[in-house]
Amino acid sequence: MARHDQSGDWGRRMAPSLEEIEALALEAYAGLPQEFRRLSGDIQFIVADFPEDSIVEEMGLESAFDILGLFEGRPIGDPGLAVTGEMTNRILLYRRPILDYWSEHEEALGTLVAHVLIHEIGHHFGLSDDDMEELEAQAG
Repeated sequence: MARHDQSGDWGRRMAPSLEEIEALALEAYAGLPQEFRRLSGDIQFIVADFPEDSIVEEMGLESAFDILGLFEGRPIGDPGLAVTGEMTNRILLYRRPILDYWSEHEEALGTLVAHVLIHEIGHHFGLSDDDMEELEAQAG
C-alpha cells in the first residue's frame, strides 16, 4: 500500500514534469536485474504528455487517457528479418494518463510508472497483455 505524504506541503507542488516521470522510469529500469536489462537490448524510453492522435485512432481508443504506455518496435525473438533503417525499439510512457490513473488509485507514482514500464518491456519480449495478466496472477 502506498504511503500518504504527510508533509502537508501540497499548496506549492506542481504535477510531475515529463523529466520527473522519465527519472522515475529510468530508476525503475535500473532497479531491474542486470540480466533482464542485458536481454532487453537497446530500448529508447520516451515520455510524452499524450499519445499521438494516430495511435488513439489506430488502437480504437475512446480517449487519449485510455493508454498509459506503448511499446513500438520489433519484439525480441521476432523471426522477421530486420528492415534496413529500422528504428530502435522504444517504450513510450504517457504522463497525463499516468497522472490521471494515479489520482484515482492508491498506488505510489513510482510504483505505477515501474508497472507500466515493465508491462511495456513485456511487449518488447513478445508477451501479450493476456500473457502478462496470467504471469501477474501467478506471481500475486
